[in-house]
Amino acid sequence: MSTPIQSLIASGSKVWLDSIDPDEVARNRVWGITGATSNPIIIADLVKTGRLDEELDRFFREGFDDYETAWRTTDLLVSQAQEAFLPVWEATRGDDGYVSFELDPLLEDPEPPDSAERLDQEQRTQRYIELGKHWSAGRRNRMIKVPATPSGLAALEELAAAGVTVNVTLTFTPRQYVAARDALWRGARRRTSLDAFKSVYSIFVSRVDVYTDKHVTDLSPRAQGQVGVANARRIWRMNQEFWAEKGLPLKQEIVFASTGVKKADDPPWKYVEAFAGSDIETNPPATNAKVQASGRTFTRAVDRPLPDDVSAEIDAKVDMEQLEAVLMAEGVKKFADPQKDLLELIARKRKEF
Repeated sequence: MSTPIQSLIASGSKVWLDSIDPDEVARNRVWGITGATSNPIIIADLVKTGRLDEELDRFFREGFDDYETAWRTTDLLVSQAQEAFLPVWEATRGDDGYVSFELDPLLEDPEPPDSAERLDQEQRTQRYIELGKHWSAGRRNRMIKVPATPSGLAALEELAAAGVTVNVTLTFTPRQYVAARDALWRGARRRTSLDAFKSVYSIFVSRVDVYTDKHVTDLSPRAQGQVGVANARRIWRMNQEFWAEKGLPLKQEIVFASTGVKKADDPPWKYVEAFAGSDIETNPPATNAKVQASGRTFTRAVDRPLPDDVSAEIDAKVDMEQLEAVLMAEGVKKFADPQKDLLELIARKRKEF
């Protein structure tokens, strides 16, 4: 008998885990999950458990400062997750089985410490290129997460040309998606071969609905809570159409991210169900667990249109330019603050040891 997650996969979706906790990776692998992603919150939560004390002590004794220790710890955990998913990567010849590695969120920090030198946009772009090449070198099934900020977008062509596999993150709007896609495609065509070219575009879903609930209060009850789904499905269709005739051996895919529900009265599988049938869903551990326990059977829904009047209302009332500006400002802060917290946690660990 098929389990809920098995039915989701059978519908055409790849399901990834928004965690690299070794216990969660092992549990989710049994369910059929084929990839994962990391971020500073995930790393910090693992450090807090004490399970990494031995590794941290070793890094301290080897003379690494807090910044270097944070990144060596992240690299260690991502590498462990990569080993778990490597058989998938090998079986699919590089089309699945990836673990995403987030580059330094402090590059976009809107509130850097007084002692920190604020890099300009061009400097940030060069730093993304340097870090992307460094943290991808020799890692076969690692994706490098680059945010769809101006400096991140400007780095994509060079990263793709250098053979780096990129996950464009912090993406909210079609404008960002098109800019990222076109840059990566320009870079890919500078390679000697397109055989290993793989790109994904992480579209944040639930944060869009949080935004409209707060800032677009005149949406009708039928439209409120559906903007994230409508927006992500639209970008998914754009992506399908763009790559359809390129003849590439690997799929260039949308990652439906931020799929954990934010409202208590929403079913935990709201977004999971809405995007069933294609591309990649990256779900928090709790979401995957609730989906697996739901007893539901998932069928293809990603190309199921919303009612015409709901779509028309969303297009008329939601200013996507304003949405992008607000969510990007929130997003870079939500990326930077956890990295600061991780560095403070490592500093406290150093004092304890």
